Amino acid sequence: MRLTTEGLFIMISGVTSEEDALFSIGLGASAVGFDFALTERQISVNAAHDIVRRLPQGAVSVGVFRNEMPQRIVEIANTLGLSAVQIEGPITTGELSYVAERVNTILRMVPEGTELLALSGGADYLVLPEVDEQAALVDSLELFLDSGQRVPLIASGGLDVSSVVDVVQNFPVFGVDVRAGVEIAPGVKDPVLLGQFIANARWAYDNAYVERHFDEWTL
Repeated sequence: MRLTTEGLFIMISGVTSEEDALFSIGLGASAVGFDFALTERQISVNAAHDIVRRLPQGAVSVGVFRNEMPQRIVEIANTLGLSAVQIEGPITTGELSYVAERVNTILRMVPEGTELLALSGGADYLVLPEVDEQAALVDSLELFLDSGQRVPLIASGGLDVSSVVDVVQNFPVFGVDVRAGVEIAPGVKDPVLLGQFIANARWAYDNAYVERHFDEWTL
């Protein structure tokens, strides 16, 4: 299921506190993401539940999973009432279909080295790149455009308050997703950087050099 959003989709990931979640949405972010994998930004299911239930109506909540069992992804997503799940790491076509049949929306992080045209159905959006590097982001976006893939794309790794302008202005992305680029420490967001990132992303969207036709895109 595609997300109902207006304008550029802006996701703030690696959120670990209610304060950062509410502040991100208040500044104009479309979504907040919670890392359930074993990372330095990992959040417990109970803590995420308390944050999700306090988000304002219309805010998108995304659970980010890596190398997780499909049944566990579905259980957490439905228990918390998440708007979407983002799947990272390897997953079979059958496992992806299992999740897709039981959750609202799937964001699929494209594993490094994967041929985009080899991706099968099940995901509503693709997220690039897998590594958190600006050079890798540009390379991945260029490969995406050359691949002929017709599915909305969310630009992720390597974004900060400066690079988001170039990406949004020059590539027909559906949205952007930032973690480290707006932090003062892993999982702790900087209010100033958050505001700058969201404002810059919106400005770039309104002053883009490319056209976006997401209603015509299918996987």
